[in-house]
Amino acid sequence: MVEPRVVLTDIVLGESTRWHDGRILFSDWGAGEIIALTGDAKDVVARVEGMPFCFDWLPDGRMISTQGTVQRMIRWEADGTQVTHADLTALGVSSPWNDIAADSRGNAFINNIGYDFPAGEPQPGFVAVVSPDGKGRRVAEDLLFPNGMAVTADDATLIVAESHAGRLTAFDITSDGDLTNRRLWAQLDGAAPDGICIDAEGAIWFADVPNQQCVRVREGGEILAAVGLDRGGFACALSPDGILYAVTADYSNPDAMLRGIHTGQLVAADVRVGGIR
Repeated sequence: MVEPRVVLTDIVLGESTRWHDGRILFSDWGAGEIIALTGDAKDVVARVEGMPFCFDWLPDGRMISTQGTVQRMIRWEADGTQVTHADLTALGVSSPWNDIAADSRGNAFINNIGYDFPAGEPQPGFVAVVSPDGKGRRVAEDLLFPNGMAVTADDATLIVAESHAGRLTAFDITSDGDLTNRRLWAQLDGAAPDGICIDAEGAIWFADVPNQQCVRVREGGEILAAVGLDRGGFACALSPDGILYAVTADYSNPDAMLRGIHTGQLVAADVRVGGIR
């Protein structure tokens, strides 16, 4: 098992790790910040009101984000102005919006866990898509805590981590953003996959909070590698040169964690195969 090194501390609860424009970024849900690692320093690039929130980029480089229970997707213009990218009220939910993954056509896939976590009774969630014109619609139902998502390099497939089902589920993406041909990508018995990323060989790394690790898996379920962590792993992303970054935190007391106890870290491990985005 590969051993990681600590890159950054002083994080409340990191999520939504992304490699973009030559650097690693992540969201700190507890601090309401989107953070980039610039050299060895923490650089706050945006602030978001409403937790949870995850982010990605449109093809033109503008950043978009979910915003917890707020029924809209937000976007940052080139000058840093925050605006509404999509009104989500027509999708008819009050539970939190979670992860987001955009394709090169400008479709933004977002998921909703379907209930008030952690206090509510578990219910199935769903995936919606916001098209380039800013209109949203549901495209996949009955997912058991949809969590991390990733789009393949050819825009052909969306892969969704179902944390409560211990599996990765794949869909074909049509040209207008509909999801078809639902299928099991990998069964992960005993795991709770959270954030995911795809590497250049088509394998997936997933972060696992209760098992305190990140795991590399091939389609069909063969485990290829693992990175052990000293606390829960919430999300991971790959640099092009094969460095796996993960955000971790002590999850033993969720209430304390979300009140601002800074147990979060960004760690890195050399894993040989780089990422696709």
